[in-house]
Amino acid sequence: MKIAIITETFLPSTDGVVTRLTEAIKYLRKLNHEVVVIAPDLGVYEYKGAMVEGVKATTMPFYRYRPFSLPQKKVKKLLEKHNPDLVHVVNPALVGATGVYYAEKLGFPLIASYHTHVPKYLDYYRLYRPLKPIFWSFFRNLHNKAELNLCTSEAIREELVEKDFFNVHVWKRGVDIDKYHPDHYNANMRSKLTNGHKQKKLLLFVGRLAIEKEIHKLKPMLEKREDVCLAIVGDGPARAELEQTFAGTNTLFTGFLHGKDLSEAFASADAFVFPSVTETLGLVILESMASGLPVIAAKSGPTMEQIDHGKTGLLYENGNTESLINTLEYLETPDKLNEMKQNARLEAEKFSWEKPSKQLMEFYEQTLRLHEVGGISFKDSQKENS
Repeated sequence: MKIAIITETFLPSTDGVVTRLTEAIKYLRKLNHEVVVIAPDLGVYEYKGAMVEGVKATTMPFYRYRPFSLPQKKVKKLLEKHNPDLVHVVNPALVGATGVYYAEKLGFPLIASYHTHVPKYLDYYRLYRPLKPIFWSFFRNLHNKAELNLCTSEAIREELVEKDFFNVHVWKRGVDIDKYHPDHYNANMRSKLTNGHKQKKLLLFVGRLAIEKEIHKLKPMLEKREDVCLAIVGDGPARAELEQTFAGTNTLFTGFLHGKDLSEAFASADAFVFPSVTETLGLVILESMASGLPVIAAKSGPTMEQIDHGKTGLLYENGNTESLINTLEYLETPDKLNEMKQNARLEAEKFSWEKPSKQLMEFYEQTLRLHEVGGISFKDSQKENS
């Protein structure tokens, strides 16, 4: 099978979407399927035998953190050039919207996946909040052109169904249990992340630094607990503002970490903190569990799906400082902390990447079957014209 994946984000960017895609591509290539990735042109043109077709990327004035690819006709030329058996549009919004349009117009079987909860993000940007119904309509119209839609948690699936998205299924989560492992603990990394105060409790955050991640809500906890350090790994549009917010607290901003450094950062902390309630899943939750970290997370549908309170992590009420601080009591007893660390690791070991990648292949086959009842395809029209 030849598969064209059209995505708003790909390597060298690092986020949950890219992680999921690269793992899927490795699996598909192992089965000798041909994969073409159409993505913003950021200098990567091949991955594990999959061709990466770059399309022009532009830095937007309202979001200078990373470039995007706007809708463009080149996508049509690339689809005609590669003539795939199936098109998978990941997070259709900009260039992905073009992918949906041309895949439908050319008659290719189409599957779409929903990874970023953009309408929910608008709650954090007052100027754009009134546009929320328009955004829901926009994304619904895009996704409902696909034969089959995917999302990454049951909570989001239920919300999308409520919003009249068509034929939505959960694409299961996975984790690299070797890359993220307690054995990657490094005393020097812990010393670095705590600014030399290794004896203090070290909480870790890893992710994009943006207002909707609600990282700022962790500050009151640090003001009340001098024995706690926070390491914030990542970058994003809110970094400068967050650095000002956390000035004077036991907080370290590392910027991006990759490879061995990232694995060591995970394994060298005491717990992972996840304050966001806007995620469609949050793969970092499973990565931290695989590293042997209990997760302290604000309650949301996706976090409650993944965390067993008091066993693999701790859930607190979003925006409630006392609720957050109370979770730290579980970290005070070494035996209880070690038990949660072990439980977190055991839970993560249940989720290899092979299962969701195999599941994706099954969704592709289902999409092809669904498409058979549709109209004439681009491939059929080529045969007729030959």
